[in-house]
Amino acid sequence: MNIFKQFAKSIYSPKDIALFRFQGIGKTILYVFFLTLISVLPSIIFFSTALSTGLESAKTIIEEETPEFSIKNGELTADTKVPVTINKEGFTFILDPTGAVSNVEVADEGDAFALLKDEFVLSAGGQTETYPYSMMQGLDLTKDNLLDFLHNISSARGIILSVISIVIYLFSSAASFIEVSIVALIGLALKNILGRKLNYGQLWRMAAYSETLPTLFFTIMTALKTTVPNSSLINWIVVLIVLLLAINEIPKPKKSS
Repeated sequence: MNIFKQFAKSIYSPKDIALFRFQGIGKTILYVFFLTLISVLPSIIFFSTALSTGLESAKTIIEEETPEFSIKNGELTADTKVPVTINKEGFTFILDPTGAVSNVEVADEGDAFALLKDEFVLSAGGQTETYPYSMMQGLDLTKDNLLDFLHNISSARGIILSVISIVIYLFSSAASFIEVSIVALIGLALKNILGRKLNYGQLWRMAAYSETLPTLFFTIMTALKTTVPNSSLINWIVVLIVLLLAINEIPKPKKSS
């Protein structure tokens, strides 16, 4: 059975998930990578779109609407005594030399770019990146320098987006493997409760496929930009219920007479 058929079966069939316990571990590992790719696609697409749009908006805002500013010795100074917040076409630019605005508040703005007292903050597509000025030794940046910098980023955004997408995918994959391993450990207790004979390797394979239904659900919610309350708890509950149902599909060992 190919990986796409396995994906379809794993959405609704605990019986098939139980049968997958006999397949090679390599195919299951490939499936976890496949499932992770599906889960991060909406975030990567949103981030790519938001970054491209945001860079263009940021260049226009900085050039036409912000006061003069400079970044020197790891700190922002500007011709304003209060934070400046500008919203344009769904994108927010923040200039704050006062220290009043935090990176968390920038993230709450959605798609935003901020020059804070001691760091850059970029929020796009649900991802937030911060870059302390102190990381860039000898940084001496003015409004004109920043505009040149943004032009350079725009020119190289294909490479930047590729690198960020790979990093997001690798971190998400690592998290997926850790989660599957933990679910399989819990599966050891579940199989004892149900009186089934399974080893950890078989449970790990079953746990990987049990992730399919919640992964698909939360991917759709992300694509629809819909927040699900207690999403982490719901994810764990659904995965464990699917695994429990799959374990229950396995025949009990025959009792010796």
